[in-house]
Amino acid sequence: MSGQRGRTLAILQARMTSSRLPGKVVEPIEGAAMVLRQLERVSRAATLDQIVVATSDDPSDDELADLVTQAGYLVFRGDLHDVLARFVGVIDAFQPEVVVRLTADCPLISPRVIDLVVEQYHTSQADYVSNTMVPTFPDGLDVEVVAADVLRSVAAMSQDPDEREHVTLGVYRRVDDYAIENVIDPTGRDNSELRWTVDNKDDLEFVRQVFAELGADPFDYDEVLELLEKSPSLSQTAADAPRNAALKGLQTGAMQFPGDV
Repeated sequence: MSGQRGRTLAILQARMTSSRLPGKVVEPIEGAAMVLRQLERVSRAATLDQIVVATSDDPSDDELADLVTQAGYLVFRGDLHDVLARFVGVIDAFQPEVVVRLTADCPLISPRVIDLVVEQYHTSQADYVSNTMVPTFPDGLDVEVVAADVLRSVAAMSQDPDEREHVTLGVYRRVDDYAIENVIDPTGRDNSELRWTVDNKDDLEFVRQVFAELGADPFDYDEVLELLEKSPSLSQTAADAPRNAALKGLQTGAMQFPGDV
């Protein structure tokens, strides 16, 4: 479903060589690899025209690429360490106007939250819209939407290693150059302390328990919250592991978000 600002492509970045939990993207959850469980959920977002898994051309990612391809999803392979270059490679190959950046450690990603952030981008004049600058959703429901030409521009101008690794960092740390907006939960809830991403074995066990309780059939953000209200002992929080630890300490600039919605 193309929005008024052009064709929208979700890029799910994935690799096997996670430092904390190697191979986590192919760990089974209710009979399917974690990355496939996430792709099932991403595919239910109504605002996306296409989905591509962006992995590396390193032999360590052969198993991942084969698995995703055999499941019927598109795969692009590029540089293992220069993730921004990998994204630009996807953009060059598929020619979207809009990129939705997702990471493959979020098997509880919400189709509804993806649509919320993408719709805000399409109705705004922003270059970059996310729900991560001032988070109100659980860690693991992160969605970033950016103009494809903006990513190309950052890739052309920057050789900063952090910006090459973290893809969108070179956009949102340049608040004088790009219009940045942040999306908050429209219900007024702040669940930013909840941890639904997978970086370690405890995270993976939590996600497996959620799927075991709710099943592989479609469920979304509210159903997980309801489960945790009934079974609070299942919950993972920022106290178990800090949010966005890889970005802590990086200079991001003085950020203001007039588009908080």
